[in-house]
Amino acid sequence: MTAADVQDRLTDVAARAIGRARALGADAADAVIVESTSLSVTCRLGRREEVERSETRDMGLRVFVGDRHATVSTNDFSTDTLDALARRAVAMARAAPEDPYAGLAPPERLARHWPDLDLFDDSEPDAEVLLALALEAEEAARAVAGITNSLGASASASRGGIVLATTNGFLGASRSSGFSLSCAVVAGEGTAMERDHDSVTTRHFADLRPPADIGRTAGERAVRRLGARKVASARVPVVYDPRVSRGLLGHLAGAISGAAVARGTSFLKDAMGTRVMADGMTVIDDPHRPRGLSSRPFDGEGVATSRMEVVCDGRLATWLLDCRSARQLGLETTGHASRGIGGPPSPAPSNLYLAPGTMGPEDLVADIASGFYVTDLMGMGANLVTGDYSRGAAGFWIENGEIAWPVSEVTIAGNLKDMFLNLVPANDLEFRYGINAPTVRVEGMTVAGT
Repeated sequence: MTAADVQDRLTDVAARAIGRARALGADAADAVIVESTSLSVTCRLGRREEVERSETRDMGLRVFVGDRHATVSTNDFSTDTLDALARRAVAMARAAPEDPYAGLAPPERLARHWPDLDLFDDSEPDAEVLLALALEAEEAARAVAGITNSLGASASASRGGIVLATTNGFLGASRSSGFSLSCAVVAGEGTAMERDHDSVTTRHFADLRPPADIGRTAGERAVRRLGARKVASARVPVVYDPRVSRGLLGHLAGAISGAAVARGTSFLKDAMGTRVMADGMTVIDDPHRPRGLSSRPFDGEGVATSRMEVVCDGRLATWLLDCRSARQLGLETTGHASRGIGGPPSPAPSNLYLAPGTMGPEDLVADIASGFYVTDLMGMGANLVTGDYSRGAAGFWIENGEIAWPVSEVTIAGNLKDMFLNLVPANDLEFRYGINAPTVRVEGMTVAGT
């Protein structure tokens, strides 16, 4: 049975589930089915260490009785189970508290046509092919002078799909695939050891970077961190490497989530239309990026998706809204509903990115007499209610416009409002993750060291 045949069968299952819910007394219903197959291989020190394969296929059924709703899930798609599932969901909804904001998407907002985003590659590398990739990456990393141990390398391949059916007229399906390769190694000995890594994830197998490149980069990064020092506490410019700068956009996405704004738990809850970044700055959310890691032809409620500027010329232009949060705020959904099987939808970005600037990353560093270049962050120290930001960090000290020496065991702190306003992007944007940003410089942050 082909992947397309499986998806057709799952579409029929979802349609039958919502039909049973309506027949048993639900006013409205939707069903989402998520299925995936994955294979991963891990090696360490030149030997195969682990092989894992998983196959999952689950459905979430959400039903509405008036303003009440409930969600149930199953991985058994037999006729008897679907009937029992629908009965249970309707009974639970009747007993649930009223929620005047819940409900299906308006029919006029539902996607009727969507583009082919080239998210599915039918390549199926077996365990031996994946092992060869992982071994090659690790071998290249261990060949770097100064590498003393390996934390392992892994390669994986996955494919899956989502089916969504609603009683107000939406029936859609989307398939996607994913391939990844990673390597992590240790440099130095005793108490002077440092570790680092490199990785890549793509939608198509052919888009993976060469394993030797992954391994060599991991090894060079680890060796470069040897001899790390602590620094005295200071208020200095901080430059974020692209590996970590995307985290700042993740905090922005959390702060402009419609759910957080509706609850009043976001430091940007009153910022719509105001300046949140410098003149000329643009943040874009593009669900239609071909082969994008977070691309989606429709959202978790069946709403049509589209590219939009989240921040335009430095001003906040939109929240990220699903239908429920939009109703709470008296607005319309922006097509950002994300859905799992265990609960109702919630807002989430797709391919969110900070548009690049005009200067090279070296230009961001060139006029810094004393500053910090961050390559690694630890902890979860961002308070999205107040904007207060504090993270453990490692990287390199900047002296007289040059990367001088490695730094570890420091904390960087500031407030996200001020950080966004004082953020300058470089021109080195690459699309390697679901959320992406170039190298960025943030003025006036506190580096807490000795």
